[in-house]
Amino acid sequence: MISVRGLEFKYEGGEFHLTMPEFGVERGEKVAVIGPSGSGKTTLLNLLAGILSPVAGTITVAGTEVSALGDTERRDFRITTIGFVFQDFELLDYLTVTDNILLPYRITSALALDRDVRARATALAGEMGISDLVQRHPSELSQGEKQRAAICRALLPRPRLILADEATGNLDPVNKTHILDLLFRSVDHHEATLLAVTHDHELLDRFDRVADFKDFHAWGDA
Repeated sequence: MISVRGLEFKYEGGEFHLTMPEFGVERGEKVAVIGPSGSGKTTLLNLLAGILSPVAGTITVAGTEVSALGDTERRDFRITTIGFVFQDFELLDYLTVTDNILLPYRITSALALDRDVRARATALAGEMGISDLVQRHPSELSQGEKQRAAICRALLPRPRLILADEATGNLDPVNKTHILDLLFRSVDHHEATLLAVTHDHELLDRFDRVADFKDFHAWGDA
């Protein structure tokens, strides 16, 4: 599902430099990514999603060389193939929770918004425990509620790859377990793959494998 070879990345004008000779994740795997702040964990997710482009090397996701795509192609590929749970949620405050969840279907013609999609969005909101909040705006939500809305949006297109950046970081222990269960069920049901950045080491034994950024040469602020 994920194949990284000879990856080099630098932020323009900064000291951060990520070097990753080789990294891979098999289809259906649930992999946790750990490491100190600033080591490049979030940067890696952004590179895999095509939000950032490497200086050198190749990034292949689901058989597509993401690093070779143009801007529009990367965006469409990301929306149709990858569900990204951002650490800062990336919710649009002028939209309701419902419209934020449906957003992937409104920004590309590669996805078709129909009655079934709307029903699935409603069901996801219910599973996340935010069905009574769907007509509110993000500014009216707690951090944990925003997190759950962002997860609904990521899962809605039934992506083949889920990238989660601290997806349970703003949740209490009960909701943390519930949300992780939902992510894992979605992965298993759709034969998807999960790559999750986390600082919560109590969750690591639930993953198939742990990738520690100490194994990669990285420095600076990610």
